[in-house]
Amino acid sequence: MWVYEKKLQYPVRVSTCNPRLAKFLIEQYGGADGELAAALRYLNQRYTIPDKVIGLLTDIGTEEFAHLEMIATMVYKLTKDATPEQMKEAGLGAHYANHDNALYYENAGGVPFTATYIQAKGDPIADLYEDIAAEEKARATYQWIINLSDDVDLNDGLRFLREREIIHAQRFREAVEILKEEQGKKRIF
Repeated sequence: MWVYEKKLQYPVRVSTCNPRLAKFLIEQYGGADGELAAALRYLNQRYTIPDKVIGLLTDIGTEEFAHLEMIATMVYKLTKDATPEQMKEAGLGAHYANHDNALYYENAGGVPFTATYIQAKGDPIADLYEDIAAEEKARATYQWIINLSDDVDLNDGLRFLREREIIHAQRFREAVEILKEEQGKKRIF
């Protein structure tokens, strides 16, 4: 199903060690509106979506895994040289006590990832509107993290991710229109 290229979808650069910024960015790693939740949501929903848009969910779900890899790289680079004291000062003391500098699927508040983040109603229109909302929430979160960051190198990658969320929302909107049009067609048996 996948071909893995051993490179990131977009280059990730970080100017300095900044565990405080990593704490905020972890939201997009293991939070409700983060990349893992999105990837799992879309790849799960594709089993109950009409054939006309199944490929869209597969494509975007797969891309979300690429975004997850970018976020992991960003968090790693922001914390790899951090001392335990810096981790504590950044609000990551509990994370450090449990995981050292290892990545862990949790949100910015330290709450572990849960499957309750993954929505699937089985109604294609409802699921696609859920997906649009998820993409818009992710876009907003990226913007807010950019607003908190003074790292121009990191912000370049964050802007790329924010723009991809906009594209995904647009594609899901197009899929809604395709399915609405399909629902309205007269069927002859």
